[in-house]
Amino acid sequence: MLFRKKPKIEVVVRHCFFSNASIHKTRPSYFDRESCFKNILETKVTNSVQFTFFLDTFYAKNQTHFLEKQTKFPVIKIHAGAEAKSFLQMLDWATQQPFNDDTILYFLEDDYLHRQGWDRVLAEGFSVEETSYVTLYDHRDKYLENYRDIKSKIFFTDSCHWRTVPSTTNTYAMKFSTLKRDLSIHREFSLNRTITADHEKFCKLNEKGAILISSIPGFSTHLETEYLSPCFNWESLSI
Repeated sequence: MLFRKKPKIEVVVRHCFFSNASIHKTRPSYFDRESCFKNILETKVTNSVQFTFFLDTFYAKNQTHFLEKQTKFPVIKIHAGAEAKSFLQMLDWATQQPFNDDTILYFLEDDYLHRQGWDRVLAEGFSVEETSYVTLYDHRDKYLENYRDIKSKIFFTDSCHWRTVPSTTNTYAMKFSTLKRDLSIHREFSLNRTITADHEKFCKLNEKGAILISSIPGFSTHLETEYLSPCFNWESLSI
């Protein structure tokens, strides 16, 4: 399947002042959320990308977030106090937008770095005919002991190879039509929780026939020291 024109990509990024979901994580020395914000903007290479930022102000204490210092992109302030609650509020907003069914929605958390051209590669992922969901994060844990028996289908596009994977984090992309189709599942694994059960969510989606693919090597990484996407020097992208 080849695109006749570049698909539109709507990137929706969630930020907060404090997160119980990530306070325990070990971060590389160059980790900085504002650097992640600048990086996602500076590494896109197409004109088909739009950004919307969500800012959870629940833990704000007379603080100004760096998102509030810019006026180029819309910032939607919410009062959630937990990752799962902020995700559900983002879902409510996204599903009410007049997006075309083929629009690619990229739900992104605030602790990721991206390589140059991530937007082009993300669009390529949806040219793989079987694809329902795409992640640019090549999970290091998928190569470790817990996944030693994993079996993947391998695909390729112009920029990289892709493999099917059973799950990913709560950062991923899908077409708007796919989000609407699977909306009840996306809600199910965040409702009445503090943190979204992302692994269980994607296992359930897989049971329903949805295919998730990951770029290899990764064009993004979650900035958790033990689980950085392999085969790339991510520190070189820190700003």
